[in-house]
Amino acid sequence: MASFSFPITTTAFVLFLLSLTSNMFNNSAAKHGHKTALYHHENSYSSSINKAITNTRLQKAYIALQAWKRVIYSDPNNMTANWIGHSVCNYTGIYCAPFPNDTKIQVVAGIDLNHADIASFLPDEIGLLNDLALLHLNSNRFCGILPLSLSHLTLLHELDLSNNRFVGPFPTLVLSLPSLKYLDLRFNEFEGPLPSQLFSKDLDAIFVNNNRLTSMIPSNLGSSTASVVVFANNYFGGCLPPSIANFANTLEELLLINTSLSGCLPPEVGFLYKLKVLDVSNNKLVGPIPYSIAGLAHLELLNLAHNMMNGIVPEGICVLPKLSNFTFSYNYFCEEQGICSNLTSKGIVYDDRRNCLPEKPLQRSKKECDPVAEHPIDCFALHCGT
Repeated sequence: MASFSFPITTTAFVLFLLSLTSNMFNNSAAKHGHKTALYHHENSYSSSINKAITNTRLQKAYIALQAWKRVIYSDPNNMTANWIGHSVCNYTGIYCAPFPNDTKIQVVAGIDLNHADIASFLPDEIGLLNDLALLHLNSNRFCGILPLSLSHLTLLHELDLSNNRFVGPFPTLVLSLPSLKYLDLRFNEFEGPLPSQLFSKDLDAIFVNNNRLTSMIPSNLGSSTASVVVFANNYFGGCLPPSIANFANTLEELLLINTSLSGCLPPEVGFLYKLKVLDVSNNKLVGPIPYSIAGLAHLELLNLAHNMMNGIVPEGICVLPKLSNFTFSYNYFCEEQGICSNLTSKGIVYDDRRNCLPEKPLQRSKKECDPVAEHPIDCFALHCGT
């Protein structure tokens, strides 16, 4: 699976992301001309005001970071040991960069505490860090409910809260962040339904796997512009909506492992012409493999394992030009067309165990296979949830 984690390693990367938000400042300045003068007037009076603005922004950051440090219960790697004094740009994990509309002004533009193993919660004062473009807190012991003040981070481009102990309903406050492109909430304890508004945001990546999310996947799923969507290991249930076809122009990776999906895999999946990874394993899917998948010329990995699918394995899928891994074990497939019965000859890693394939080893018994063959599924007649 392609990696969409972008750890902050240099101030240059923060500068790049801040440049993406500069238009927002330009638009704001156009609407508030009296404020524009503060940023662009070049006389000595303006210079002194710019200095004050610089001090104000970093002073707010100092207040926020000191409030945060006070609620850190454990910092075994001493990541915040040097969070002392007003020089916040020298703090470990804190990255400063010039303000987009005035490079003389330094602001706290990024925080990277990934893999720090810090135990804490996010204080309300974090909302004072409203110049942040990136907030990366992957793999810590942060806990509790996200403070509403996070909604003040209007320049935030990437939010990575993965592998922590955050709780509560899906944090809808992230939906109000106008600059957000990358959202990673995986491996937490968020629960309840996914808001449909999530798929109306202009996001590049959505990771919500390994939480306690429930209810059905919203029907407007395909309204998203994301290239990667990972819902794995939640409790959604229901069917994959046909609106998935609307993802066609962007989606490259779709992972729905162990999400209690039922019904048939919709043929609209075959419209996702950019798709490279499709993993719907460990669900309750029934019926045949949609032949439309044979049109996914960029598909590299297809995993259908541990479902209740049946019928034939179409040769059109097995001859896809970039397919390198095809797993369809633990289903009820009864025939492998053509080259599908000898994928090793194509160098494709595969697993066809525990199906109903004659003359193949490690298959289901006739007693298991016959009832499925005698009652084929009509996907056109099957209603979602049945």
